[in-house]
Amino acid sequence: MKNFELFESQNRIKKIENLGDPLKNLQELVDFEIFREELESMSRSGTEKGGRPPYDPVMMFKIIVLQKLYNLSDRQTEYQINDRFTFQRFLGVGEHEKLPDEKTIWVYRERLIREGSDRILFSKLSYWIQRSGFELKAGAIVDATIISVPIQRNTEEENEAIKQDQIPKAWKEDGRKLRQKDTDARWTKKRGKSYFGYKNHIMIDSTHKIIRDYTTTSANVHDSQVCIKLIETMRKGELIFGDSAYPIPTVLLEGKKKGILTLFCEKGKRNQPLSEDSKILNKHLSKVRSRVEHIFADIKSFGGKRIRCRGLARAELQIFLSNFVYNTRRFIFLSGASHA
Repeated sequence: MKNFELFESQNRIKKIENLGDPLKNLQELVDFEIFREELESMSRSGTEKGGRPPYDPVMMFKIIVLQKLYNLSDRQTEYQINDRFTFQRFLGVGEHEKLPDEKTIWVYRERLIREGSDRILFSKLSYWIQRSGFELKAGAIVDATIISVPIQRNTEEENEAIKQDQIPKAWKEDGRKLRQKDTDARWTKKRGKSYFGYKNHIMIDSTHKIIRDYTTTSANVHDSQVCIKLIETMRKGELIFGDSAYPIPTVLLEGKKKGILTLFCEKGKRNQPLSEDSKILNKHLSKVRSRVEHIFADIKSFGGKRIRCRGLARAELQIFLSNFVYNTRRFIFLSGASHA
């Protein structure tokens, strides 16, 4: 009977692999050990004598990646890592090993926020992808997308205080209420529709569609304000593409100082419509610039366009994870494996 069960188990594993297990592809293509040094350097609670031995930091980071990839809550994550063989194989654990509960997962994610290791982890992944044969080319595309958070029901006075970067008096007096409020998220409008949350500003490689750099801001920050920061990471002689939100004097001047060719779509003005030449140029530039929309569509497909958290620090971690997961999925695709 045991031999039969073993045979059936092996058949099931083989079938899963034939159907295309994205986690197996991810495990084979990205060596998560490259993150160990940074993850182990993070401070951790419970290190006092007699405390519970900590879980392996690489395994914990993999759990956070799984959570983002499959858009899971902490409780759902606890259930899935205990239930799914493919999750356990990705984590490198046996079916009888003790796994972290939802509270431990929450605590670890909060630790990632406190330590601010996201930029280093993102850079390590970028370096891994580049050394695997997908080096950054001479062209980049910039764009931003709104990341929505749950809408708050505030009074006019409370909203006015938030706009002035102040905490409403009633919230200061009620700690429980303050903990339930997001004082960093902001409202913005796009094509006549209002959104509440943050923005994920990204710069991608125009050839491979890999995210090169990113910045998180409140939703009301104009795209052009962040472009200068992204340009700082570019090399002399590179090209940068963007939509009509970017060609403002400060951005163009920064590009010129860095020796970067700025190729932004033009925008018509009141009583000054675009010339036919400008329309033709915009059409050609849009074909390149539109490649960035594929990234946002992919991030949306695994729930990355909406986050369930409060505050800029937590939003920064969630947006980092969305960009990190996207790059792993794109890397798998470019490498010829099944898309995650």
